[in-house]
Amino acid sequence: MRSPVAIFVYNRVDNTQKTVQALLNNSLAKETDVYVFSDGGKNKESWMKVHEVRAYLHEVEREVAANAGLKSFTIVERPENIYLERNIIEGIDYVLEHHDTVIVLEDDIVTSPYYLEYMNEAFDMYRDEKRVMHVAGFTNLDLLSSSDEWKGSETYFTPHMSGWGWGTWKDRWQTHFHHYETEEEALQGMSDADINAMQYDGVFPCLKSLKKRPIPWDICWEMKIYKAGGLCLTPAHTMVRNIGLQSGTHFRAYSILQRYEFDREPLQRKLRLERQVPEKNPAIENLFKEAIRDWGIRYTWLGKMVRWVYKKVMNGFGTTEAN
Repeated sequence: MRSPVAIFVYNRVDNTQKTVQALLNNSLAKETDVYVFSDGGKNKESWMKVHEVRAYLHEVEREVAANAGLKSFTIVERPENIYLERNIIEGIDYVLEHHDTVIVLEDDIVTSPYYLEYMNEAFDMYRDEKRVMHVAGFTNLDLLSSSDEWKGSETYFTPHMSGWGWGTWKDRWQTHFHHYETEEEALQGMSDADINAMQYDGVFPCLKSLKKRPIPWDICWEMKIYKAGGLCLTPAHTMVRNIGLQSGTHFRAYSILQRYEFDREPLQRKLRLERQVPEKNPAIENLFKEAIRDWGIRYTWLGKMVRWVYKKVMNGFGTTEAN
């Protein structure tokens, strides 16, 4: 039984097309059930874009019915805007009512042709290893390019959760996931040492997300994995690419000022996956700590100048008021 895929879309038809097409090009696509959860618009303008996305999805639905490019293709259209967090959480819950695993993609995640093979193999391999709570498709590192002598499984374990093209098991999600409503609730029972460890000695200030409303789903899941002593299986080279960095809900990058160091092509071959004892690797944790500085953003010369001026102004040295 192949794992189903849940895709969460909003108003970006170009990105949605690329995400769906890449999934259709996967080697296990014809054996895979796909559920698409389409959030509603916030206003007249956004509803126009939502309708464009839905028109495309219904085209795919007809093509799948005619050509069997997927095992099934189910569209869930939200009648109103329920926002990303609720759409994802309720969508995952819906899929796991009918299946034992779920693969989660947002509308800007382009997958390797071998992504579904990797995810399904990982689910089968670590099904009974309850400490393994999450299977990541993305990695911040590029370990295969940096080592000519990588041996064994081309994966590693980390307590850090990546939310770009990931999956989990029904029992892990239903046992552990909780959508925190306040920062105080989320931090309950965590010591200063726990907070420092989760944030990699302050280099990865992920807990700032707890001040957002609603609190993003991914920091909630990251915290539950940490509190449970869980680990995330992660590929040594990314199996997905985020093509929406300049137009996402939670993150934007502007190429004139900066580039995202982790913007890499997905692996274009099958990933070698062999069973390992689930434990984190201190050397890889140190590599991640270095790679995640400034969220992986590397500034252009213009970006460095703008950033320098911004810091001067914020530190009280600027005299010019922004227009």
